[in-house]
Amino acid sequence: MSLGAELKALFPGAVGAVRQDPPFEIVTVTDKGAIVSIASFLKASKGFNALMDLTAVDYLGYRSAPRAARFELVYYFFSFSRKARIRLLVPVPDSDAVVQSLTPLYGSANWLEREAWDMYGIRFAGHPDPRRLLLYEEFSGHPLRKDYALTRQQPRVAQIFPGVPPFGAKPAVLKPGEP
Repeated sequence: MSLGAELKALFPGAVGAVRQDPPFEIVTVTDKGAIVSIASFLKASKGFNALMDLTAVDYLGYRSAPRAARFELVYYFFSFSRKARIRLLVPVPDSDAVVQSLTPLYGSANWLEREAWDMYGIRFAGHPDPRRLLLYEEFSGHPLRKDYALTRQQPRVAQIFPGVPPFGAKPAVLKPGEP
């Protein structure tokens, strides 16, 4: 029995389509609320002890058939003992773009979830540090969303590094012996 078929049997209401795309087995998790349970099972019972990556896809305006959810989270897990990979696809609607955090299970989820929040606006409930990761706190919007305007102007922020000259200014030269 494939791992995807096993997940479908164990989580019948939460796992949808299963397909192969070597080296990955791709499993669609239809219930975003089950992601922690499924990830816990993969880690504890199947040895998938590494969350290698987490990203998102914005399907706004996608040309094929309309989708039930605007976003899709894509989780990549790896098992060193089995030398196996699995990809979980989790649809996330725009109206409720919140998913439970995997940070308690996988330390790597900390930064990966912050990046997904920063770029796509998908929140992770229970995340220990939900600040922006790549952009400054005053940044308005999420730049990898398809409805983010390319010509959008962002607010200027105050300089936060004392002693560092503003862009274009020459730095002061230190004299020997000065820190």
